[in-house]
Amino acid sequence: MTLSVVVPVYNEAENINPLLNEIICALDEMPTFEIIYIDDGSLDDTLVVLKKAQQHISQLRIFQHAKSCGQSAAIYTGIKAAKYPIIATLDGDGQNDPADIPMLYTQLQTAANPKLAMVAGWRNKRHDSTWRLFSSRFANAIRAKLLGDATPDTGCGLKVFLRDAALTLPYFDHYHRFLPALMLRAGFQVISTPVNHRARERGVSKYGTLDRLWVGISDILGVMWLQKRLKLTEVSEIEH
Repeated sequence: MTLSVVVPVYNEAENINPLLNEIICALDEMPTFEIIYIDDGSLDDTLVVLKKAQQHISQLRIFQHAKSCGQSAAIYTGIKAAKYPIIATLDGDGQNDPADIPMLYTQLQTAANPKLAMVAGWRNKRHDSTWRLFSSRFANAIRAKLLGDATPDTGCGLKVFLRDAALTLPYFDHYHRFLPALMLRAGFQVISTPVNHRARERGVSKYGTLDRLWVGISDILGVMWLQKRLKLTEVSEIEH
């Protein structure tokens, strides 16, 4: 049982230690794991806090972007750096609950379907503002209708998936919001499972709903373009 936990952060100094402690507690029974934090060009003390934490957390690895490149770039950096075949991602703001990681990990590991490559978290009871809840549900409905990914909450940062499968996917800015659809496009299977969601206790959100809406529209069109231009076929080797 080995796992790489990938956490992208930007200006989350206040959330580093509380979340790290929760991750370690959640994975206490897992013999081998690593925690990869990617500091996406933070302007606060995020990197300073991470370096101090690394002094007493042997599983912690830290990567830094010289300037902010966005959440997708940070996640992609973490996936490439990961040592282990299964990856868990979660947001660095503390709203995802690390205690759910073992459940998603077990579902992936024990699945009867050999094509299952991702178990995606589903925040079916979210602790967000009314506007954010509405905009998220609206965006998820539009995305699911256009992309056919049957994923109720693609925006949930908590996901567990196969590293090798993820590395076959096309990378582009904001691609983390479309990982389930991209997995399906590549011939893998994805399931969603309810997970805990918590209100933000420290720091402030880095994303505006209107910004994500307009960017999301162009991204959806791009993913639709990718879907239409991939032809999957079964290949068999001819023996001598």
